[in-house]
Amino acid sequence: MMSEHSQTMGDIPILFEDNHLLGITKPVNVPTQEDASGDPDLLTLLKQDLKERYNKPGNVYLGLVHRLDRPVGGAMIFAKTSKAASRLSETVRGRHFRKIYAAVVHGKLPAQQGTLKHTLLKDARTNTVTVVPKGTAGGKDAVLDYRVIGETDRYSLVHIELHTGRSHQIRVQMKEMGCPLFGDQKYGAGVNKPGQQIALWSAIAAFPHPVTKEEIVLQSLPPREFPWAEWPAAVYDNVFKAEH
Repeated sequence: MMSEHSQTMGDIPILFEDNHLLGITKPVNVPTQEDASGDPDLLTLLKQDLKERYNKPGNVYLGLVHRLDRPVGGAMIFAKTSKAASRLSETVRGRHFRKIYAAVVHGKLPAQQGTLKHTLLKDARTNTVTVVPKGTAGGKDAVLDYRVIGETDRYSLVHIELHTGRSHQIRVQMKEMGCPLFGDQKYGAGVNKPGQQIALWSAIAAFPHPVTKEEIVLQSLPPREFPWAEWPAAVYDNVFKAEH
């Protein structure tokens, strides 16, 4: 089942909703869940909306089954029941949950398409991730497929499918290839200006419905602004919507 922008909840477009699931387009710079900043978080906002829309008494259940970094926007799914959350979490662990991103990176990748495999190590104190030799204690394997779908003199538009869900994975692996993401202050400070918005977007989230088993495909395209607007809209329509 392909998703559509059926309605909007405040500033948050709803991509899919039934009794078990809520699929939305995450706004940029909103934390997925409550963090030290104290800023309004997506999970709390969605719970409040469900409570109001359906006039629910007491606490509303909403299960978080995957995350997007705070500066990243795009397609995201939540579970409205504990059973759906448990089954979706199994889908994620079993790697039957497809996660496809659009990214704008600096420069040109060494090949038009390929598979990147690295071992990543997270430093929880600094919330940074580095590439380390395989076998390093605490290191985790990170795998993604990429395909370049557009280029300008300075930037490349890249279609990325994640096969592992490591923290900051796309950002670190692209930096390792010499192509940090546009706007990434953490891993591309030398080429990005303070205040720029990171150009990483969750374009497709696809998975079997936890109850009906029907394939659900959530689609969300990046905003038509710089640097995304460096390429015609047809590039996104033809490539991302042709995935399924």
